[in-house]
Amino acid sequence: VREGQKAHALFLTCADSRIDPELLTQSGPGEIVVCRNIGNLAPAYGEMLGGISAVIEYAVTALQVSQVVVCGHTDCGAVKGLLHPEPLSAMPTVKSWLRNAEAALSVVQARNTAPDESAALRELIDENVVLQMSHLRTRPSVAGRLARGILAVSGWVYDIAKGEVHVYDEQRRRFGAAQNSLEAVDRREGAAK
Repeated sequence: VREGQKAHALFLTCADSRIDPELLTQSGPGEIVVCRNIGNLAPAYGEMLGGISAVIEYAVTALQVSQVVVCGHTDCGAVKGLLHPEPLSAMPTVKSWLRNAEAALSVVQARNTAPDESAALRELIDENVVLQMSHLRTRPSVAGRLARGILAVSGWVYDIAKGEVHVYDEQRRRFGAAQNSLEAVDRREGAAK
């Protein structure tokens, strides 16, 4: 308590109750800041100012985390809602919130490479994580620290059934399995190079 928070990462993930960020990252109290919401969304700067924007800004500026992780997951109800928006008519707030992921849907539909519904869902889950990473980079607090080389933004997809984490490789532009969650979140100071 005397030393305050010493978090090294901001972990932005879905509100899905099957995701346990501390267990997934093997983190103890005070090691990560967790921000959860429907669909693991990080609206672009200026789109929606509110709690999520405040958490991102505080973690990056005040706590000076060295990494921001956007963690999506398999079987995501929010992403299913993008593919089949009809049930969202009874949830206007959720429908409005999911507009922050519509560009990911547009990309997947334009590519038209999914052979079936299951593959389309997986592509959209992945593309949503990539989109949210891009949204994070529009935020002044994030952009400034990225430019100084003291912050990294990464994307994960957690496979709930297999218990595996897949990490986005920006050079290859695809997700690959991490050996373990500690590989994915580098705990050493200065993880952002």
